[in-house]
Amino acid sequence: MKDLVKILTESYGPSGNEEKIRNIIKELVEPYADEIKIDAMGNLIIRKRGPGKKLMFAAHMDEIGLIVTNIDEKGFIRFSNIGGVSPHGLLGERVIFENGTVGIIGVEKLEDIKELKMKRLYIDIGASSKEEAMEKVNIGDMATYYRECTFLGKNISAKSLDDRAGCAVLIKVLKEVKNPKYDVYFVFTTQEEVGTRGARTSAYAIEPDLAIAVDVTLCGDTPEGEKIAVELGKGPAVKIKDMSVLSHPEVKQLLIDTAEKNKIPYQKEVLDLGGTDAGAIHLTKEGVPSGGIAIPTRYVHTPSEMVNLDDLENTVKLIIALIEQ
Repeated sequence: MKDLVKILTESYGPSGNEEKIRNIIKELVEPYADEIKIDAMGNLIIRKRGPGKKLMFAAHMDEIGLIVTNIDEKGFIRFSNIGGVSPHGLLGERVIFENGTVGIIGVEKLEDIKELKMKRLYIDIGASSKEEAMEKVNIGDMATYYRECTFLGKNISAKSLDDRAGCAVLIKVLKEVKNPKYDVYFVFTTQEEVGTRGARTSAYAIEPDLAIAVDVTLCGDTPEGEKIAVELGKGPAVKIKDMSVLSHPEVKQLLIDTAEKNKIPYQKEVLDLGGTDAGAIHLTKEGVPSGGIAIPTRYVHTPSEMVNLDDLENTVKLIIALIEQ
C-alpha cells in the first residue's frame, strides 16, 4: 500500500487535467478488469462482473491546484485557484506545472496578514522577463503542489491524498477481490474538486442500484481542532451526512453491519460542511441509494495531508467484505 500511495500522490492531475494520473491508474488496474472505459468527461470506469445488483464505487483522481491568469513584464506569474486552495497554505510553497517547471509562491509586501488574498500572491519560476517565462508557462496552464510522499511511522503525509488515498484503496480492492456478489463498477472520477462533475456523468451512464463514494474526511483529533468525532487510526468512517448528501439508510446500515460482522474498526462521520461524489450520484436520474466511506485525514487541502496506513488497510477490508458477502 505504501508504494501505491507514493506513486499516486506524487503524480500530477489537477481538476480538468487528469490524463497523467488516469494513465497511471489504468495501467495498474488493467490486469484485474473485466471491462475498461474512459468516458467523455475523462472518468476511468472499471467493471468487475458479478451476479448481483450494480454497485458503484467512486474515488476522484483530481487534486486541487492553481491556474495561470497573467504573466507580468518581469516574468512573475499571477494565478487563480482550482478547487479549495487557501492563500495561507501557499506562502513559500513550491508548485509544479505539467511540463515539469517548478515555481515558488511569493507574496507582495503586506502590512497585516489579514490582507493576504490570492491576488497578492505570485509564482516565481526564475524568469527575468515575460518572454522568458512564456517559454515554459502560458496563460491557462495548471500547477499543483510539489511535495514528496513521506512516511511517519504508520502515518503517511503527502499532497493529494484527497483523494488518491481513495484511489489507492479501490486499486487494492480490485487486485484482491475474488468472488464479487455484485456487478461492481469502480469509477475513478474527474473534476470532483470543482463540483463533483465526473461522478454525475458516470453515474448517469452506469445507472447503479446503489453507490458508495470513497473519499477523505476531516479529523477532530488535533490540538483545539474541529469538534468532529473522527480520529486518525480508528478505522474508516461510515458517512452519515455532509452538505451534499444524507446517506441512504440502507447503504449506511449495510456498511455498519458489514464492519461489525467482520470485526473491522469503524467510525461515524457527521459533517456540517463539504461533500463528495455521493452528492452528485444520489441525484442521478430517478435517484440512487448512496453513501460514503470516509478515510480520516488531517490537514485536508494542504500540501501535507496525513492518513494512517491501518485506516487504509481497514477500508480495503471493509469494501472487499461488502462486495463478497
